[in-house]
Amino acid sequence: MTDDPTGGDDDPTGGDDDPTGRGHGPTGGDSPVDATDATRNPTQEWPVVDSVTEYETGWFDAGYDRVTQPDGSEKDYYWAELPAAVVVVARTDDSIVMVDQYRPVIREQCLELPAGLVEDGESYSEAGARELREETGFDPAGVSLLEDFWCTTGALRHRRGIVFAEGLEPVGRDLDSNEFLTVTTVPIEDALDVARREPANDATIEGVLLARAEGLL
Repeated sequence: MTDDPTGGDDDPTGGDDDPTGRGHGPTGGDSPVDATDATRNPTQEWPVVDSVTEYETGWFDAGYDRVTQPDGSEKDYYWAELPAAVVVVARTDDSIVMVDQYRPVIREQCLELPAGLVEDGESYSEAGARELREETGFDPAGVSLLEDFWCTTGALRHRRGIVFAEGLEPVGRDLDSNEFLTVTTVPIEDALDVARREPANDATIEGVLLARAEGLL
């Protein structure tokens, strides 16, 4: 692995920038509680009677867990497990960098933030810097993690990290064999409106909103 391009202190093996999500457990309860209440129980677990993987690919696994619910009944909960992903909010002057690409799964042409999978041993920041270089040809001087979280918790075992990149220098792209995309920039003042246009996607809206909330856009 090359020297850390992020310019930060991210630990690729764990901590706040750890895409494995260790230490982040599910929550539960029978009645509404104050999320700031110190008496809230964040470690509630439902016993797993059986866990079955029904489908395995190089991209994701899928199956179900039979669990015992709080009332003693059992139920199958189906899931798909995907590697962690990173989404990059990259600022250049008064614009952000976006990519325009066709998404065969939804059969739509989408204008999105650069994104990709986190490779083994990478932090979100390292993965974000790499994906930004590969997809857009910009090498960032600094990358910082804004947030990481579970996605679609009723169906997926999948974590996403949102990172902010700045100090961009053009270095040339290195696209994968299935990447056919065009790089564009969008003025910061228009970024949220553009992100909300159909076909909108969650990752791009989340990235723009988080960066705005942090005062970065």
